[in-house]
Amino acid sequence: MRKLTISLLSFLLFISCKKNDSVTESPEIANEQVAQRNCGSQEILEEHMAANPSLRDKMNQLEQFTRRVIANGEALRVNANNEIEIPVVVHVLYNKAQENISDAQVQSQIDVLNEDFSLRNADGRLVPSIFSGLKADVGVKFVLSQTIRKSTTRQSWPANDAMKYTSKGGSDAVDPANNLNMWACNLAKYLGYAQFPGDNPATDGVVVLYSAFGRTGTLIQKYNKGRTATHEVGHWLNLRHIWGDATCGNDLVDDTPKHTTANFGCPDFPHYNSCTDGAIEMTMNYMDYTDDACMYMFSNGQKERMLAVFATGGPRISFVQ
Repeated sequence: MRKLTISLLSFLLFISCKKNDSVTESPEIANEQVAQRNCGSQEILEEHMAANPSLRDKMNQLEQFTRRVIANGEALRVNANNEIEIPVVVHVLYNKAQENISDAQVQSQIDVLNEDFSLRNADGRLVPSIFSGLKADVGVKFVLSQTIRKSTTRQSWPANDAMKYTSKGGSDAVDPANNLNMWACNLAKYLGYAQFPGDNPATDGVVVLYSAFGRTGTLIQKYNKGRTATHEVGHWLNLRHIWGDATCGNDLVDDTPKHTTANFGCPDFPHYNSCTDGAIEMTMNYMDYTDDACMYMFSNGQKERMLAVFATGGPRISFVQ
């Protein structure tokens, strides 16, 4: 019995030590808040619109503008000649040493964004044939402009934009009209959240839990491929969740199938919705809630919606000008 116990303990120790060489998974970050993907973007937008009714009108106007620009073909012309380049400022807010993610981890996130938004991601080959004609090269390029590091006494950050203000212990956004600001911090409750175009410029950008930022370094195993930021930048470019944040809802994109609700983990294919059309869901879309390893495409319709923000009169035209 003693030999059996020792052998079992040795086996368990072997298993517990067998890790991916490029990813360090800390027991302090493998906690309940990241048991499954969660994104606060839509919820926070609703809160902002409730506090500021004029924002709701502004978002409605932006939606009308987006539909018009897509309908007249202008969305696909905004980067017809050149790729749109988006400078990125990364704010690393840390209380513990592990939260002060490395330059390599920061750069790995920029690399992931460039691969995912230009259809150069290796797992793009996994897109099922039924959707292969829909996968899109969005035509935007991300360039790391600056990394700002700040030690803070805050042990975690609620999704209330406090991390975006130096006066609240965070770090002010840097020229948000011309930079995508990203905050990597110990975000409470969510894996990430983004601000949709048209909201307050002072808080414009994307927030990501430090342990879901990039694909090398200190990361949570299910969220170690940088797709949380890909998902959130999709929101920053005006994409909605693929299930439309409602049962069989509308994500405002024509070529994405209806989803009953969010999907988690790695669903088997085909995965049918329970809506009236019984369509196969595009569970591998970046705007679903699946694990990083199981999301690997934007659709052509999503591409048009994202590019519309850069059109003349659009909320992110400054990045083109």
